[in-house]
Amino acid sequence: MLLTLARNWWAVVLRGVCAVLFGIGAFAWPGVTLAVLVLMYGAYALVDGVLAVLWAITRREPGAFPWSLFLSGLAGIAVGVMTFGWPGLTALVLLYLIAGWAIVRGLFEVVAAIALRREIEHEWLLAASGALSILFGIFLVVAPGAGALAVLWAIGAFAIVVGILMIALGFRLRAMKDRPVTRRAYPR
Repeated sequence: MLLTLARNWWAVVLRGVCAVLFGIGAFAWPGVTLAVLVLMYGAYALVDGVLAVLWAITRREPGAFPWSLFLSGLAGIAVGVMTFGWPGLTALVLLYLIAGWAIVRGLFEVVAAIALRREIEHEWLLAASGALSILFGIFLVVAPGAGALAVLWAIGAFAIVVGILMIALGFRLRAMKDRPVTRRAYPR
């Protein structure tokens, strides 16, 4: 799995760049209507999901299939398609949709980080990204009345932070792509 991740480091960076661009867009246009927010979010979730699925399927090495990444990508695609299919969603429904997606994505990223802990260094970047996703989802569920602008800014901040973490992880993987694969030794 490490070799597949290292060879496709650019896909992790690309996912991070998309998240950062989405976050910047959320801050740049604070007067965005709910309809535009729905479309921006749907586009982000769809692109992120497609990139995750493509990353899981293409150029992988023989061995264990990266199911957590693949399922996370499918969840993103499903949320993106549902968002475009029902653009008249209310703010509360969109909020819970975003919260659910963030929690599911975060759980899969934490699981992937745990699975990779013996194969790569700095797996905490993936775990931190997942933990932030989970916390963000919980925040949205607990405080649904925060208002569209506050939610937009929270989404923007979340996307920028997660994007930066994904970019950092991608460049760490890039540095590992030509190194021989070794397992980290842990005391038993």
